[in-house]
Amino acid sequence: MPIVNLILIFILPLIAIGLIIWRFYLEPKITMFDDERRVQNFRSMDRIFPSKIIRCAAQPYIFQEDLCDLNTPYQFQGETRTILDFLQRTGNTGFLIIKDDFIVYEKYSQGYTKFDKKTSWSVAKGFISALIGIAINDGYLESIDVPITQYLPELKESGYNNVPIKHILQMCSGIKFSETYEDKNSDINQLLYRLFLYMRPIEKAILNYPSKFPSGDYFEYVSLNTQILGLLLRRVTGQDIVSYLEKKLWQPMGAESDAYWLTDNYGTEVTFCGMNCTLRDYAKFALVYLHNGYFNGQQIIPKSWVKESTIPDTPHLKPGATDEYYFRWGYQYHWWIPEGSNGDYCATGAWGQYIYISPENNFVGVKTGSSNSILRTTDDLETVAVFRAIADQLINN
Repeated sequence: MPIVNLILIFILPLIAIGLIIWRFYLEPKITMFDDERRVQNFRSMDRIFPSKIIRCAAQPYIFQEDLCDLNTPYQFQGETRTILDFLQRTGNTGFLIIKDDFIVYEKYSQGYTKFDKKTSWSVAKGFISALIGIAINDGYLESIDVPITQYLPELKESGYNNVPIKHILQMCSGIKFSETYEDKNSDINQLLYRLFLYMRPIEKAILNYPSKFPSGDYFEYVSLNTQILGLLLRRVTGQDIVSYLEKKLWQPMGAESDAYWLTDNYGTEVTFCGMNCTLRDYAKFALVYLHNGYFNGQQIIPKSWVKESTIPDTPHLKPGATDEYYFRWGYQYHWWIPEGSNGDYCATGAWGQYIYISPENNFVGVKTGSSNSILRTTDDLETVAVFRAIADQLINN
């Protein structure tokens, strides 16, 4: 057979298949954070990764509104700034303020609307923390003081052997795992390559990380910890994360829109960053915490868990104790506590995602964005300063 015919019959179809795989599978993932694509991608992550739907409530909780103008000046780093300027500088896509359970301010930018499902990045970790508390209340978990290997014996050969669940919630697992996003060879980036380039199941890809130091002694933010907690929840409940979340949190709190959670190629949720929903439903989740787990007419998360989750109980986790990279914020069970806290706390995600809760002021703020940096920056400090300034304004008016 002539060589030309061989090329036509065998080589060209392989090239065509490779181009299709590149165009529809690999390229969207590799270029996900490109400046010209990030805004669109962050509201359509289900076009890039596999996902599972979280069904909304049959009778959703509907917010009341008392809208007002909040473009007042605030102070940050010795300068007087305005909220609208802040939102523009930080790549805002959605900004929602709740005071006394009323929506008082709601603004969307860069083509976003209140109906878009905005990606959460690490804000998703707060949902996993909530589910751990619910699972304890449901009797699926004995205690967070028991070793993770009591429930996941396959981790005995890893650095998680005999590590208490509590230390994993506090990011004090001692596991050796690099979270350097800008380094292509870091563990977090290599994990994503294993999942979506080499097609490994996530429950297999997370088993063999060694320990770096004894658990409980040192805070180090590691997304692998949240993935381990997701595996724990799946094991003890016998349910997918989305099924348990839908039944125990999403529908009881009155979610008005379907959400979705990103998964690996085999349907297992990527629990450290996979939640996607509307700003109003992020706000409802925040209100569950604001009201000590009670919302929409029922106790959804145990009151004791809300308190335990958001007040650091170890000196090296209190505000001011962590190093400068973490802006000296405190930490507890997947919730951040900023310096100068009067009981306020937040969940944060890369590229400008925030849930902020101030029980003292009966106040919730939610922000989504597509900022120019995946790293922790002074934007985190400024966002808290903005939320605090707005809360003060609403109290004084």
